[in-house]
Amino acid sequence: MAIAEDTVREALKTVIDPELFVNIVDLGLIYDVKISDVEEGKCNVDVEMTMTSPACPAGPQLLGQSKAAVGNIEGVAAVDVRMVLDPPWTPDRMTEDARDQLGIF
Repeated sequence: MAIAEDTVREALKTVIDPELFVNIVDLGLIYDVKISDVEEGKCNVDVEMTMTSPACPAGPQLLGQSKAAVGNIEGVAAVDVRMVLDPPWTPDRMTEDARDQLGIF
């Protein structure tokens, strides 16, 4: 049984940016999720994500927490979380929920 992208994104919502106190999915930091079957009942998950700024001090923490969150999903064999900086993150990528939490209208 394949893992759905929505399942991965829900797991990533448990990762909270320590400076903004909003989850990384609603902030728009997750650019891509790829799931590939490797054996019966097991999948590899590749995630491309970014930071709100290239010099974000929380980068290593967010990468590690993202890998752990996805790795805890039943059926995940391996996780690769890569940071990408192109295209650069902008506030336009945030969901309405994130905008509400941050008071951006």
